[in-house]
Amino acid sequence: MKVFSDQSRPVPDRPAVRALIAGSVGNFIEWYEFGVYGYFATVIAARFFTPEGAGAAEGLVRTYASFALAFFFRPVGAALFGRLGDRVGRRPVLILVIALMTGATTLIGVLPTYAAVGALAPWLLTFLRVLQGLSAGGEFGGAVSLLTEFAPPGRRGLYGAWQSFTVALGLLGGAGVAALLATVLDAGQLGDWGWRLAFLLTLPMGLGALRLRLRLEETPSFRSESAGESVREVPPAREVRAAIALGAGRVMGWAAAGYTFLVVLPSYLQSTLDASFRQALLATVLANVGFAVTILPAGLLSDRVGRRPVMLTGAALVVVLSVPLLNLLQDDGTSTAVKGAWVFGAGAVVGLMAGPGPAMLSEMFPTSVRYTGLGLAYALSNAVFSGCAGLIITESVERTGNVDIPAYYTAAACTVSVLALAIAKNPAGQVSWEDADAGDRADVRDVVRRDRRGGGRAEPRR
Repeated sequence: MKVFSDQSRPVPDRPAVRALIAGSVGNFIEWYEFGVYGYFATVIAARFFTPEGAGAAEGLVRTYASFALAFFFRPVGAALFGRLGDRVGRRPVLILVIALMTGATTLIGVLPTYAAVGALAPWLLTFLRVLQGLSAGGEFGGAVSLLTEFAPPGRRGLYGAWQSFTVALGLLGGAGVAALLATVLDAGQLGDWGWRLAFLLTLPMGLGALRLRLRLEETPSFRSESAGESVREVPPAREVRAAIALGAGRVMGWAAAGYTFLVVLPSYLQSTLDASFRQALLATVLANVGFAVTILPAGLLSDRVGRRPVMLTGAALVVVLSVPLLNLLQDDGTSTAVKGAWVFGAGAVVGLMAGPGPAMLSEMFPTSVRYTGLGLAYALSNAVFSGCAGLIITESVERTGNVDIPAYYTAAACTVSVLALAIAKNPAGQVSWEDADAGDRADVRDVVRRDRRGGGRAEPRR
C-alpha cells in the first residue's frame, strides 16, 4: 500500500512559509466578512430586509436567505475557479478571487438601505453576496491546494490546518470588531452607520493579501506536472464525482456544527433566549476561541495517527453533547462561568474536525483535479449545511416553538459524517495517510526524521 505524495522535490523553507501566509490570509478575510454578516444579522435585517409593517422575525429569515444564497453560489465558484486553477495554476486564480472578495465586501459597507432606495436595497446586497459566494468557492480549493502542496513531508495535516485556523481568526476578528463597535457606540449609532465600519475594514486587509499573493510562487507539484517532470494523473470522472460526494459527507458535520456554534449562535441567543447583543457576542467569542485553540494541535495529531480518527472523535462528541449543551444554555439556573466553559468546549470539539479536514480533502484527489475536487466537496457541504444553518434553525424554531432545533440539526449532520468517515477507500484511487497501514506510517516518519537532520527527503512509497 502506498502513501500518496505529489511532492517531486523538497520545498525550501522560505517559499513554504510564504505560501502558508499568502494562502491563510485570504481565508481570514473571507471568514471575517462571513462572520461579520452573521453577527450583524439582526442589524442588517432591520436595515435591508424589513419594510415598514413587517415583523423582525420575517426580516431575520430574509437576511439568512440572502446568507444562504451566497453559499449556494460557492459550488459554482468552486467549479469555475477550480477548473481554471487546475489548468493555469493556483497562483493566478487565488489573486483573482481575493480581489473579487475584497471589492464585494467593501461595497456592502457603502450600500444604501431600504429606507433610502426601497426594494432595490436588498437586491443590491444579494448581488454582492452572490459575488462573495463565487469568490469564496474559489478560495478554499486554491488555498488548501497551495498549503498542502507546499507542505514539508509528513506535515500536510499541520499546514492544511492553517486554513481552518485562519477561519477561526477571521470569525474571532469579526466578533471582536462587532463587540468593539457595540461597546463604543450606542444602539442608534451602531444601527445607523457603525455596522458599515466592519465591512469597510476589509479594503486595507484585502489590499495587503493581494500584495502577498502577487509575490507568491506556483506550487511544486503543479510546476512539476506542467513541465512534464511527473505523470499527470487524471482519474475517471465517475471516481472524481464519487470522491466529491464522499468528501462532502465527511465535512458535513464540520460545516453544520461550525456555523451553528460559531456564527448562528448570537442570533439564536438573542431571538430565542432573549440574550442581549453583548451577551450573545461574548458567547460566540468563547466558542471561537475554543475552536481556534484545538485546530493546529488536531492537524498535527492527524500527521501522527491519521485524519479519520481525529475527525471521528470530533463528530461523535458533537452527536453526544449537542442536546446537553443547548439545554444548559437554556437553564437560567446555570452560572455564567459554566455556560462559558461549555460554549468554549463546543468550539473546541468543532476544531477536532476542522484541523485535519483540509488535508483529508486534499489527499482524496491528485494534483490534476485537486483544486476542483476538494473545492467542490467543501462548497457543496457548506452550501447546504452552513449557508442554510441560520435559515433552517430560525424558521424551524419559529414554526415549531422547539428551542432544541439547533442541537438536533448539528447532531444529525455529524451522524452522517461519522458514517462517511468510517469509509476507508477513496473513490479517486488515492491512498491517504489515514488509510496507510502502520508499516507505511513508520516508514514515512523515519524518512521525515532523516530529512530534518539533512539526511534525505520523503518519497512516495510504491
